[in-house]
Amino acid sequence: MMTRKAGVVVAAIMTLSAHWAAAFQAENQQEDTITTPSDWFLRDPQDDHVQGVSAEKAYNTLLKGKPSKTVLVAVIDSGIDIDHEDLKDIIWTNEDEIPGNGIDDDKNGYIDDVHGWNFIGGKNGNVDQDTYEVTREYKRLKPKYENIEEAKVGKKDKAEYEYWKRVKFKYERDFKANKDQYDEYNGQYTMYASAMENLSFCDSILSRSVGKPLSKSTLTTINPTSDTLRQAKAILTEVLGSIDEDILVSEFLEGLQRYVDMLKEAVDHFGTAVNYGYNLDFNARTVVGDDPKNMTEKNYGNNDVAGPDPKHGTHVAGIIGANRKNNIGVRGIADNVRIMSVRAVPNGDERDKDVANAIIYAADNGAKIINMSFGKAFSPNKELVDKAVKYAESKGVLLVHAAGNDGDNTDVESNFPNRKYLKGGEAKNWLEIGASSFGADSNFVGSFSNYGKKTVDLFSPGVQIYSTTPHNTYENLQGTSMASPAAAGVAAVVLSYFPDLTAAQLKDILRQSTRKFDGLKVIKPGTHDEVPFSDLSNTGGLVNAYEAVRLAATIKTQPKSK
Repeated sequence: MMTRKAGVVVAAIMTLSAHWAAAFQAENQQEDTITTPSDWFLRDPQDDHVQGVSAEKAYNTLLKGKPSKTVLVAVIDSGIDIDHEDLKDIIWTNEDEIPGNGIDDDKNGYIDDVHGWNFIGGKNGNVDQDTYEVTREYKRLKPKYENIEEAKVGKKDKAEYEYWKRVKFKYERDFKANKDQYDEYNGQYTMYASAMENLSFCDSILSRSVGKPLSKSTLTTINPTSDTLRQAKAILTEVLGSIDEDILVSEFLEGLQRYVDMLKEAVDHFGTAVNYGYNLDFNARTVVGDDPKNMTEKNYGNNDVAGPDPKHGTHVAGIIGANRKNNIGVRGIADNVRIMSVRAVPNGDERDKDVANAIIYAADNGAKIINMSFGKAFSPNKELVDKAVKYAESKGVLLVHAAGNDGDNTDVESNFPNRKYLKGGEAKNWLEIGASSFGADSNFVGSFSNYGKKTVDLFSPGVQIYSTTPHNTYENLQGTSMASPAAAGVAAVVLSYFPDLTAAQLKDILRQSTRKFDGLKVIKPGTHDEVPFSDLSNTGGLVNAYEAVRLAATIKTQPKSK
């Protein structure tokens, strides 16, 4: 017999059936129309009719038979699965370090840093979730300014008070928004998960009664012999009534399960924000064992370069350089790279101290390109990061950074880290990357992507990017987090075949060789307005490996000293 709980859920199903049926049909229609190849971002706009980086065209025409030099790319991220089948052969190994002997053999201050370093770990484990920077700043400044009248704020504290007001506004607004979203998605998830359970039960008992799988049409031929079967038929008939086509009930339930899974992802996302990111009482830092107030501290962390959740970093690494020769999985953009894993990004906001140390570590250990797919709205110790960026510049390192996924104009809204120095001037070794999609139409720019005529250099593929994920798996992800390593991969290709280029030359080549889209109007992220694509970055273009290689071949260089 169906339970009372099932009866309550039936009412919810009835209410939601039309909404779900529309979503189901839209999803199926989208799947039918989108036939974009999984490696679209490697392909050529002219030859393959997708807006990729033309990596395959560059290899097949300009680079075939040419010698190349291995380029070390550091990935500052959440960690990397260094044992992944498509990454294990391209992971950097510190030849000066003897694995597992507990000794700092190369005397760089980091014990057993064989494949990189983890600045958010300690002797007793690793940071997984962490708070957002706005939360940490809100907690720091609240005791000082929460109960003070603005007129009574001293002259020397005026600037900090204005900063506090921005922090307070953003924290309280965003916490409420995330809490509301969590409550909404959690309610939907609970409802749909229960619906899924009950619909599966209905399908199961009715299928058994007729001895074959049910479809919408066969459902009408069933003559129920009990109240339970009659109720099951009524529920399925009502739910499937909003769908035009004749489908198998099991097919419908598969679609519903995907929808439930998406809702669960949303619940997890907003739950993490509420329970950790905006939680004023949460403190993950104790596991690291450093002194958070000591900004000059360097030799902390551990050598676990994967960490508890390396999905993000593993995906990023695969975009840059997943093994192109092993005939399994995916192909990365660069064909002669080593990937160094530098873990500094938790499930939350990275800390300036860790970012600065990660950049310095990568530069000191030979990285020539550093990918940074992370960002935040506040940077209380930006001077540390500025110093590290200048140090990387002095070592000839190109920094490639994701512009962010808030749909913001970063000419106006702050996004850190960035190329601008607090004391004036800007980094000459910095590329800021927005996210593009596969079709050259109004949806060419990722709807989530930050943009900026002054602050973003160029766009790069960042929608529906298929790459490596932990435990020998592969997945489509999207974000400027994917666009940045696509650009870094192109930079690695160019530097590999033209190893005497400086970081400044490499940056200029990628900028000058972008593919332009004359007259293309796109939907500006965060709006419904159409604007010229050329207005969203200062080059107005899309990164292109083929054109970058062509341009690099014309640049005069001085051989680098060994």
